[in-house]
Amino acid sequence: MSAGVKSSADWWRDAVVYQVYIASFADGDGDGLGDIAGLRARLDHVVALGADAIWVNPWYPSPMADAGYDISNHRAIDPRFGTLDDARELIAVAQEKGLRVLLDLVPNHCSDQHPWFRQALAAGPGAAARDRFLFRDGRGVDGELPPNDWTSVFNGPAWTRVTEPDGSPGQWYLHLFAAEQPDLNWNHPDVRADFEQTLRFWFDLGADGFRIDVANALFKEAGLPDLDGRRYPPPRVEVDGELVRPPWAAHPHWDRDEVHDVYRTWRAIADSYDPPKVFVAEAWIDEPSRLSRYLRPDELHTAFNPGYLITPWDGGQLRRTLVETLAEHSATSTPPTWVLSNHDVVRHTSRFARLTQEPGFWLKDLRGRPADPQLGQLRARASVLLTLALPGSVYLYQGEELGLPEVEELPPAARRDPTWYRSGGTDPGRDGSRVPLPWEGSVPPYGFSTTPNTWLPQPPDWKALTVEAQTGDPSSMLEFYRTALRLRRALPALGDGEVTWLPGSSESLILFDRAPGFRCVVNIGSEPVPMPSGRPLLASRALPGDHTLPGNAAVWLAT
Repeated sequence: MSAGVKSSADWWRDAVVYQVYIASFADGDGDGLGDIAGLRARLDHVVALGADAIWVNPWYPSPMADAGYDISNHRAIDPRFGTLDDARELIAVAQEKGLRVLLDLVPNHCSDQHPWFRQALAAGPGAAARDRFLFRDGRGVDGELPPNDWTSVFNGPAWTRVTEPDGSPGQWYLHLFAAEQPDLNWNHPDVRADFEQTLRFWFDLGADGFRIDVANALFKEAGLPDLDGRRYPPPRVEVDGELVRPPWAAHPHWDRDEVHDVYRTWRAIADSYDPPKVFVAEAWIDEPSRLSRYLRPDELHTAFNPGYLITPWDGGQLRRTLVETLAEHSATSTPPTWVLSNHDVVRHTSRFARLTQEPGFWLKDLRGRPADPQLGQLRARASVLLTLALPGSVYLYQGEELGLPEVEELPPAARRDPTWYRSGGTDPGRDGSRVPLPWEGSVPPYGFSTTPNTWLPQPPDWKALTVEAQTGDPSSMLEFYRTALRLRRALPALGDGEVTWLPGSSESLILFDRAPGFRCVVNIGSEPVPMPSGRPLLASRALPGDHTLPGNAAVWLAT
């Protein structure tokens, strides 16, 4: 164990983890794409922020059809990012600085350039090589129709027909995401064995754990039946003026029960290390009782909380989400994992800027809704105080500590997200949350690279948002985050533990205590409210001095 890393085996219960989208963090070789060298050179920024760990998005060899989530080799480094030696050294240096390192694991699919899939295409129908994937004959007279009516998350059908080795139209293969990402068959022993080898490979290299991509997707119902209009998650219905979720119902390719046997095996592997390795699941499950099943003592350690991520700036909805989440995690004795933004959704500064707060976290849902950027910044500051005051762990997405907004307008030619192409340009996709970070200077590339031709273009008006511009400015978002994280680490009430809800909470006010001696107050509404008793420790905006808390604000109090 490196000297800088805390030795506690349960560090993950209250950790603050900083998500590194490696292509956009820092460019060390001047080609306009972030890399391991750039990340290593800028690690001190994460240390100064006060994080406990980093999570690095995929850095494996990939044709980049989906920003590295189409992997052709799970146990190597893409040359554009560096070498395996660079990765080994990065992990060691990060740990010496007190940062644990989580990597990304993508088990549902691989790249169509993976050797297994190439073998499957070359082998032809009925070959054993195809059994590692989900190849099926098509429907229709000549097999010209897809095997079922499933659709891709990235728009369009979830099936692509191949041309067989003899040149004839052939079978279809399943891809819940892009056509370049064929789904793996998790009933095949080769698939299970290969991923177990991948876990051990990176654990032996020093990685502290994994974030598991679409952890709820691996298995599909036998027979691959049609969806017949079923949606996942099913849309909420209005009951007595409130939107409530309908009863859970089985789905043919999301959240299948079979997945839990895999995670029990993985947990045993993780626990065989000293100290044990850890997992966090990305599982888009809008049903806390189902999500909690992934967190049983012999399965995964934590799971991202999609309910919190997608909840708009609405007091009633936020309070219900918090109460429900805390109750379900208490039943499994596991800590919640709170997330406001990531590389797949619109940055929360821009989501909260919408004057009408309705469900929606993709840009296609938010376009056309009037927005107030200043209001978005106020709500973002308040939301992070709420998030950091809650029990459990927190994941921060790179750039949120700078108050970066979503880049909503990008030139069509610059867009890279497969959702843009598969939708025929009607869905702008996720590129706006992935624009490279601004470090210093007054014009692009803002110290991210030595070339202005970055892989995604940076806005010309980010001068005031750079790390350099915000450092030392007590009013800046960056210094606000640094202060909040420093207090979170110093205050014994914060981190893992319990919440006591206080009388006075309402549709516009969230009010709770944590022992010993801590109170969090969040005013969701636009009008000032009386300030509860307590000595202010940190407020998301200036307090007026009349014992009130302004609208769209939060405050931490010592009691």
